[in-house]
Amino acid sequence: MAKTGERGSSESPLGPHLARLRSAAGLTLREVEDATEKEVSNAYLSQLENNKITKPSPNILHALALVYKVPYEDLMARAGYFPAQGGTQVATFAIEGITPDEEKALLAYLAFIREQRKERKRR
Repeated sequence: MAKTGERGSSESPLGPHLARLRSAAGLTLREVEDATEKEVSNAYLSQLENNKITKPSPNILHALALVYKVPYEDLMARAGYFPAQGGTQVATFAIEGITPDEEKALLAYLAFIREQRKERKRR
């Protein structure tokens, strides 16, 4: 069962990281719920992203890793299941030596680009 009030061992907390990943993927909470075949409900994901739940079960993290196409081990480390390896947390972009601030900037930029693409499709 998920525990609340615990912090992961990673520099970037799990909740905001999940929110950035979802935004970068251009997915809504409900779309993630559908993509995980309802293994992760939109309400539960919202609680994760807002740090109301900080240590979800490994099966939840695995489902999210598949949807976001990120390493399962990274999400496990951010949830505090084991320490992160190396100095970087961003296997998302497979760039060595990236800082947490650079990761945030890259995810924000990716979300921006995808939103622009959606806007063009709507026209």
